[in-house]
Amino acid sequence: MSKFNRTLVTTALPYANGPVHIGHLAGVYVPADIYVRYLRMKGDDVLLIGGSDEHGVPITIKAKKEGVSPQDVVDKYHNIIKDSFEKFGISFDVYSRTSSKTHHETASEFFKTLHDKGEFIEKTSEQFYDAEANQFLADRYITGTCPHCKNEKAYGDQCESCGTSLNATDLIDARSAITGNKPELKETKHWYLPLDKYEPHLKQWILEEHKEWKPNVYGQCKSWLDNGLHPRAVTRDLDWGVPVPVEGADGKVLYVWFDAPIGYISATKEHTPDWEKYWKAEDSRMIHFIGKDNIVFHCIIFPAMLKAEGSYILPDNVPSNEFLNLEGDKISTSRNWAVWLHEYLEEFPEKQDVLRYVLTANAPETKDNDFTWKDFQARNNNELVAIFGNFVNRALVLTHKYFGGLVPEAGELNDFDKETLAQIPVLKAEIEKNLETFHFREALKVAMNLARLGNKYLADTEPWKVIKTDEDRVKTILNISLQISANLSTLMEPFLPFTAEKLRGFLNMDRIEWADVTADALPAGHQINKPELLFEKIEDETIQAQVDKLEATKVANELENRVATPVKENINFDDFMKMDVRVGTITEAEKVAKTKKLLKLTVDTGIDTRTIVSGIAEHYKPEDIIGKQVSVLMNLEPRKLKGIESQGMILMAEDADGKLAFVSPEQAVAAGSEVR
Repeated sequence: MSKFNRTLVTTALPYANGPVHIGHLAGVYVPADIYVRYLRMKGDDVLLIGGSDEHGVPITIKAKKEGVSPQDVVDKYHNIIKDSFEKFGISFDVYSRTSSKTHHETASEFFKTLHDKGEFIEKTSEQFYDAEANQFLADRYITGTCPHCKNEKAYGDQCESCGTSLNATDLIDARSAITGNKPELKETKHWYLPLDKYEPHLKQWILEEHKEWKPNVYGQCKSWLDNGLHPRAVTRDLDWGVPVPVEGADGKVLYVWFDAPIGYISATKEHTPDWEKYWKAEDSRMIHFIGKDNIVFHCIIFPAMLKAEGSYILPDNVPSNEFLNLEGDKISTSRNWAVWLHEYLEEFPEKQDVLRYVLTANAPETKDNDFTWKDFQARNNNELVAIFGNFVNRALVLTHKYFGGLVPEAGELNDFDKETLAQIPVLKAEIEKNLETFHFREALKVAMNLARLGNKYLADTEPWKVIKTDEDRVKTILNISLQISANLSTLMEPFLPFTAEKLRGFLNMDRIEWADVTADALPAGHQINKPELLFEKIEDETIQAQVDKLEATKVANELENRVATPVKENINFDDFMKMDVRVGTITEAEKVAKTKKLLKLTVDTGIDTRTIVSGIAEHYKPEDIIGKQVSVLMNLEPRKLKGIESQGMILMAEDADGKLAFVSPEQAVAAGSEVR
């Protein structure tokens, strides 16, 4: 890293068709923020660039669904996303948007530069067209069955189930997402970037010069390169996006995967007039933080674009993470199966760092991982509260109790004291090594080991006992404990910035810069403030509320996607006429002893009063259904249930979630009325 004088860090641009969720955070934004905060604390020249991706088909699909314009959609979600990031502490130097004038101008200029250099291939090809909608179908407007994993809801550019990149023509039984019709193939002209032209360069640059890239990134790139690259369209038939800035391109816009990464450039332009030194100087380093579904675009397509343009540097590293699942299921915006950041911030006020901690400790760095609310609770209570918070609280409370909140002067150190203090620079070096190689989960574990070290030191030295016989020894113990606490406020800051600031408030100190971490951070006689709890325990009922919320989402999805059971085999009219269904009135109801589901009902059928045992106790209370008119199958052969003879059946409708409802007349009728 010493050859670089500045670092440009970009984060994948989230689509402005929905809020940010924990999958986005774990995959991209938390690790990027950790890394940038670390570099800033070292005094490096670094920019963190982000923004909303406001073009592409997901935006137009959302607009059609909500009955508003695409601009309305992106305005709404850009503001939600930007506000959420700010409150969560993602420390962007600039967070822009691709609908901005600067971006449209930058993307257009980039395209024209390549066009004027003759870098594009113009060709006419057959693409899917929806005759009823009277438009060509961009990739995300086409759904069908993935040829690889047989997922029936794959898109025309990618299967979100197996992650495979696709062409729309690869799909089995392709359908228009607009009308549901089978699309036809129709000729249209587009501009293509000849990736095959850059294949030799990309092979040398990636496979030979960047073997240090993470295995998932290197492996996916190698697979693409081994299979051979082909020209890829950089324009689309669509009315939302950056218009293609050449003649004969009416009704066409830049393909979102050509347009979006240029957003990093336009955002940097907005931030500083010196933007070119970050993008074009050889002593600048560029790093892309992305999810695994964006690897190809950031490691092959965007570098090919930059190489074709000719004046830009290429990324030095692309530390991509795998996916984070939620409670054993893939996170999905369309299914509302997610923990949304803006909702978390409302429901867990002042607990930004708890989520940052959990997402980092469980980061999907080498494989897909699973977020569960029980694990979230356990990590907060058993690690942040019981280890980090407990150590700091004990050190500060004892200092106030024994020495009025003044940092006591350390006396002569014994071997255990020296061994403990010697661990600080060792742990700091381990954190640095892991951060600089993008192993954030391990870096956090090492940082927590400093809190564990402090906890063990206090437990082993027992100052609350020693104070009775040796006050000077307690001064040394608490001095060392406070030095560890002070260093924690720095070494933990990249991971837990709100906690670090809170801890510095307790210690009444300014930030210690990274290079100044030392075993002698607080001078003797320094006055510390009275501490509060650094973290608080999260109770079971809080977690259960979140689990219930997800369960309600699952039920809602099942109801929305419910497919009615197939019609049973035909019966003849004579068989149907044998059924005697009449309206009856429930006059008495009680639970059947030692059962969960059964109610014993007394029903006035207009012909007689009979007993019917019905499995509805989980859906209705006995006292609530007295007087209810119901449909009764009268001539069903009696049978005994729990020793009670049931003389008929109450007809019920069952919803997709298993909820039962009476089949009743819409207005009162005489008991015994026939149902025909």
